[in-house]
Amino acid sequence: MKLIECPRDAMQGLPDFIPTATKTAYLNTLLQVGFDTLDFGSFVSPKAIPQLRDTAEVLAGLDLSATRTKLLAIVANLRGAETALQHPEISYLGFPLSVSETFQRRNTNQSPAEALADVAAMHERCEQHGKTLVTYLSMGFGNPYGDAWNPEIVTDFTARLAALGVRIVALSDTIGASTATTIEPLFSALIPAFPAIEFGAHLHTTPTTWREKVAAAYAAGCRRFDGAIGGIGGCPMATDELTGNMATENLLAFLAEKGVDSGLNATAFGQARAAAGQVFGFH
Repeated sequence: MKLIECPRDAMQGLPDFIPTATKTAYLNTLLQVGFDTLDFGSFVSPKAIPQLRDTAEVLAGLDLSATRTKLLAIVANLRGAETALQHPEISYLGFPLSVSETFQRRNTNQSPAEALADVAAMHERCEQHGKTLVTYLSMGFGNPYGDAWNPEIVTDFTARLAALGVRIVALSDTIGASTATTIEPLFSALIPAFPAIEFGAHLHTTPTTWREKVAAAYAAGCRRFDGAIGGIGGCPMATDELTGNMATENLLAFLAEKGVDSGLNATAFGQARAAAGQVFGFH
């Protein structure tokens, strides 16, 4: 079981800038919990995501001396990837490849074909630098634009990524459109079809629909889940109304019901949740 905590996704759409020192202190708290990976920031245009314009400064303040957690940074183009590659502390680069052409253009100002070409180049550069590319198939369960979506389209995108040698693919429910009836069949088809790929679930959800989504992905064999403490966040490039991330607390509750050891330090998680409440203003 791999749990990926996503403070980057939690922060990116917030209108009020969180001071760099506050971000750094919060991330250092998260690094003590024992998550597999911390999606900590992004190297994208500050005009597009002003909240994360200080990612390099935040990175410089992180204490990585006593953590097993690996760092992931989101990039939107080759220029951002080259910047991220200059930081040896970063293990993973994440790129949002959309199965919706409308969203790809809104998010990275590219066609899907151009984005796939970038994925190929990024994967090659990551291999050269000893890093791993994580490709997010955004709008992986549908989109609000009327663009075509079906499981065959997702499978075709995955096949193209497999041909490039991409090893981690996260199916991303960017707007909370997924249901158990779309999640389970998709994972059930993809996981055995592409054994060289580690599949993850990046599910946005409402407080009342989270359980069915997690249960569907888990039943289909997914063992990599993204979450954000408090269920904060959403993609400001997708729709005007943000649908929050999967709450990490809910993921942990589900695993506990299944008798699965999350591998996290419960005391450190409690401290991190208290810190999140102060950063994001919830109890």
